[in-house]
Order: sequence, then C-alpha cells, then structure tokens
Amino acid sequence: MAALCVMTVLVAACASRQQPPPPAQRVNQAGYSEAFKQGYADGCSSVQSSRRRNEQRYQSDTDYMMGWNDGFGICTKRK
Repeated sequence: MAALCVMTVLVAACASRQQPPPPAQRVNQAGYSEAFKQGYADGCSSVQSSRRRNEQRYQSDTDYMMGWNDGFGICTKRK
C-alpha cells in the first residue's frame, strides 16, 4: 500500500511539470539581429505546421533568410 502511495505521488509530480518552451525559444539568439530572430522563428514554426515564410523578405533580407534556414533546419532535426 505504501508503494502505491509513493508511485501516485511520483506520477502526480511528473504530470505537473511544465512543458518545455518551443524549440525556437530554447536557442540562445543573443547577438543576432531582429531579422534573423524573426526568420528563425518562422522557419521553426514551418516544421510544426504549414510553411510560414515571408517570401519577399526571404529574397531581399539576408539575415531573415539565414535565420529561416537555420530555424527550419534545426527544428527539423529536433522533430
């Protein structure tokens, strides 16, 4: 009976843990431009749902393009 109580407490403790943040938020992006960060977030989001990319910005903004490519690539590997 005591073992059952201990197991119940352990399961309840594990169930109450917070979910980890989305992958885009787990990467240290300090020092990167805002365009890179936005591209990274869009690229990472594209792995979870339909493609999310600002095509005009992807073609004209190198930081956004590099961020999108990095976000998509890294989050694809984590999936």
